[in-house]
Amino acid sequence: MRQVSPKLAAWLAELNRLNEEAIRNGYLATVISAREALARLTAAFVPPGPVIAWVNDELIAGHEYTVPVRIYHPAPTEARAVIVFYHGGGHMAGSVAVYDPICRRLAAATGQIVVSVDYRRSPENPYPAGLTDAYTAARGVWGALRKRQLPFRRELTLAGDSGGGAFAASVSRLAQFDPSLAITRQVLIYPSLDYTLRMPSVAENGEGYFLTESRVAWYFDHYFQHAENRLAPSPLYGEFTSRLPKTLVITAGFDPLRDEGVAYVEKLREIGVPAEHLPFNDLLHAFLNLEAMIAEECAATYAAIARFVNG
Repeated sequence: MRQVSPKLAAWLAELNRLNEEAIRNGYLATVISAREALARLTAAFVPPGPVIAWVNDELIAGHEYTVPVRIYHPAPTEARAVIVFYHGGGHMAGSVAVYDPICRRLAAATGQIVVSVDYRRSPENPYPAGLTDAYTAARGVWGALRKRQLPFRRELTLAGDSGGGAFAASVSRLAQFDPSLAITRQVLIYPSLDYTLRMPSVAENGEGYFLTESRVAWYFDHYFQHAENRLAPSPLYGEFTSRLPKTLVITAGFDPLRDEGVAYVEKLREIGVPAEHLPFNDLLHAFLNLEAMIAEECAATYAAIARFVNG
């Protein structure tokens, strides 16, 4: 019998009770509430990250928007490989500030330079604005590091959780046909890879397990505002070639998005691209944002990412 981790079960039951009570009392989901909820959750359960030797903000110029980023360099006198990180939040919530403790942990665990991207969010900036910014950041990261006179190795990993995983996979998809953008690896943490929501885990885990099917659909309706064919931008249904990078996909067993991550790994393996899958069968979506309750599992996740990107 499937069962949510005992470490999370009581918290999840109370969360479901509070959500039901809020709905009875007239709760209305808004952009404000979505952003505040993710920020509060992360602040409550993710302690401040470790000290990183060099942390500063920078700007990467694009054709239509200058993208703010935050650079974490754990050894600013040494050339290190680079991880461009895209935060989660359904393309609507989350920010560089909210994800600061997670990016600090990522830099400390891997020993690599982490560049966290503050892409434009919906609904103020619908598709494809966020993706455009994600691509701009990946292409412009070397210039940003040179501008700051920081040493680096020209070895690039794209990483992201949830909606940020969608951006990482989408940029990798575009880079297949862009000789100027070489991506060595990608790390997709419970990624959103199917904007059509057609995988079985959406219905299986779509109610009562923190991230709901209705909430995901709500995010996507705010992101796609011009009747786009949502199949086309879904990384799971794009073209898969040997130029896709070596990939690590991390999934949670009680996540509506679980099956799209599994299917993505299978598609990569079918064409001979090395792909690893790390499942946490008793955890929920966004579990890195719940670290205080599942510290061992989060530590194992960062350790696995470190092994992968340094392998």
